Amino acid sequence: MAINTKMQARDWGMLLLLSLLWGGSFFFVGVAVAELPPFTIVLCRVGFAAATLWLIMFIIRVPLPKTPALWGSFFIMGFTKNALPFSLIVWGQTQISSGLASILNATTPLFTVLIAAVLLADERLNAGKAIGVALGIGGTIVMIGPAALQGASDNALAMLAVLGATLSYAFASIYGRRFHADGMPPITAAAGQVTCATILLTPLTLIVDTPWQLPLPSAAVILAVLGLAILSTALAYVLYFRILASSGAVNISLVTFLVPISAIFLGIVILDETLELSHIAGMVLIATGLIAMDGRVWRAIKS
Repeated sequence: MAINTKMQARDWGMLLLLSLLWGGSFFFVGVAVAELPPFTIVLCRVGFAAATLWLIMFIIRVPLPKTPALWGSFFIMGFTKNALPFSLIVWGQTQISSGLASILNATTPLFTVLIAAVLLADERLNAGKAIGVALGIGGTIVMIGPAALQGASDNALAMLAVLGATLSYAFASIYGRRFHADGMPPITAAAGQVTCATILLTPLTLIVDTPWQLPLPSAAVILAVLGLAILSTALAYVLYFRILASSGAVNISLVTFLVPISAIFLGIVILDETLELSHIAGMVLIATGLIAMDGRVWRAIKS
């Protein structure tokens, strides 16, 4: 399939849907943490997502991965892209709002660029990336605030946990480049990594959360967990790779701008959450940094 550098109306529609699915993940977690512990939520997310993706692979007849080396890579991806960051974000959302978590999560491209510049010879920093990283880090500091830097904020650890998740995502993105180089069907990589995340999280969840002792969650929480797994994980992965194939990595990176918008909207309208002025100021700085990194606005001005 040829990649279109200019996005068509259908591509924009899929991108907006993806931002709603990923933004919705913060909303679903916000509902689920009221009754379920973090590891249980994450295990349900990756477990149900894995089952859904394997079913899709069976229907469209994608061959199953078999080599031990490949499954070893899936375990690394499952830990760095799913098990660890999902757990950190869910735990963080036990103390901070879904909107704030989504804004902090938007720093993922900033950390990816910074880490890639150190580890990869073909991803060096240019002026736009450097300015973008500086603005993004500044926005993060504004959101966390001076009280957190002095240890006086009750939510500082939760915000740092979400930032830790973005670092894990960044390392996973760099490591995951090998799957694209090998020509593996993207859905295979997605199914493999969430399956391995499920295997990694199962014993930890059984030991820490003892889920069999938990009271039966409400219907709203059950629906939120299913939405998190099937919509915000399995379907989102399929949609993500569909957009990636048709529009390319640069265009799909625009979803980073849109996810906090949908997450904040759902949080305010349904969960009755609020954002402080420092959070909005930080979001503006992070968005400006992402625009500087993307470069297309600057190119349009020059032309």
